[in-house]
Amino acid sequence: MEPARSGCKISPVVDIVFSRWTTPILWALNAEGPLRFVELQRRLGSITPKVLTQRLRQLERDGLVRRTQHLEVPPRVEYEITDLGRSLAPAFHTLAEWVDRHLADVEAARKSYDDAGLPMP
Repeated sequence: MEPARSGCKISPVVDIVFSRWTTPILWALNAEGPLRFVELQRRLGSITPKVLTQRLRQLERDGLVRRTQHLEVPPRVEYEITDLGRSLAPAFHTLAEWVDRHLADVEAARKSYDDAGLPMP
């Protein structure tokens, strides 16, 4: 994958991994192991079936999630994180630590900005 034209080497990965539902999907599959579609949807809460299907297809295409269809009656399909997807766990862990240390600072900055009556960006 060639670097983004903006000069930011990580842009292509940020676009893939940190889209709206990708991180929670990967987080759930990494924590829980293989899950059926409905189980995954339940764990994510408000995601629609259409969006979950789209995100899972994209993650499968990117090699981060594996879809396994079991030939039984009724048919059973499971999704699991791949080794490539699991290799993102240290990055997620680092981000989770950052959130633990700095989310209150971000919220305080937002409140200060909002209290000053500045327009939303």
